Amino acid sequence: MGLVGIRLDALKALLAAVHNEQLPCPLSPDALACQGFQDLSEQILASLRGLEEEAVRAVLVAVIAERLSVLDQTIGSA
Repeated sequence: MGLVGIRLDALKALLAAVHNEQLPCPLSPDALACQGFQDLSEQILASLRGLEEEAVRAVLVAVIAERLSVLDQTIGSA
């Protein structure tokens, strides 16, 4: 399933943890668990396993931007 099933707030928290260097890349199950992402580690690693920090950031920023764009379109059309 990858990142599709992860809530927007969790994606933002994951990006913040990477940005603040609280979560080292490449990501690992242990590092994710230490930051409270243990329940999402399988989904996160399905998309981000093995990626360096710049790539993890790029993917997360793109996914978050897409979600916000869809949200904005949904609110704008209401």
